[in-house]
Amino acid sequence: MLDHWYTGYVTRIVQETHNTRRFWIQIRELERFDFKPGQFVTLDLPIHEEKKKRWRSYSIASAPDGTNEFELVIVLLEGGAGTTYLFNEVKVGSEFPVKGPLGVFTLPETLDRHLFLICTGTGVAPFRAMAHHIHTHQIPHQSIHLIYGCRKECDLLYARELWQLEQEMEGFTYSPTLSRCEDGWTGKKGYVHLVYEELLGVNREPAYFFLCGWKNMIDEAKGRILGMGYDRHDIHQELYG
Repeated sequence: MLDHWYTGYVTRIVQETHNTRRFWIQIRELERFDFKPGQFVTLDLPIHEEKKKRWRSYSIASAPDGTNEFELVIVLLEGGAGTTYLFNEVKVGSEFPVKGPLGVFTLPETLDRHLFLICTGTGVAPFRAMAHHIHTHQIPHQSIHLIYGCRKECDLLYARELWQLEQEMEGFTYSPTLSRCEDGWTGKKGYVHLVYEELLGVNREPAYFFLCGWKNMIDEAKGRILGMGYDRHDIHQELYG
């Protein structure tokens, strides 16, 4: 499956925030598209003559459900050829080649440590998939902290859904934190690093750290986590951009 290109058929598009859209893609050649939460797919878009310059990779935002359809959430990047094409040209019914699933940014077989899922922007996509997978299959786990950084409340993706999941899923905590919060926001303020440092300052126990987002956030988080005495093997990362 890894080296095989399928035809992806767009079944649904939703404008989620001012600059992000959710795309549902179906692989009609398969009865089911099997993947592990945290994996990604590569799209081949008609934006360049050289094939590798046409490829764009996106984490799967939905949990595997036994169907041949999955969801991507994509942010429009200023000057980005791939996202400009997806936002301006792709409609329901559009088709393009899809390869995957790919990647090893996946959960350990046994969730025997506390789990810190730290992300910014659309980096929440693989963690949404992981959290729903754990909950749906009632996988035994220690505490799970989803720490999600955005600028403003209007930038948060899946917020209502993740707050609802916090109510339903034992041991799961959703912690959105805003760097440019406005009046009325009663949640956490600042950057993601302050949130996990505060939690670990109270109770520093064995943990797995999954980092997903832009390079600056990941580099800083890795430095801080190592500085607290954790091993580099405790840290898993998926770099965006």
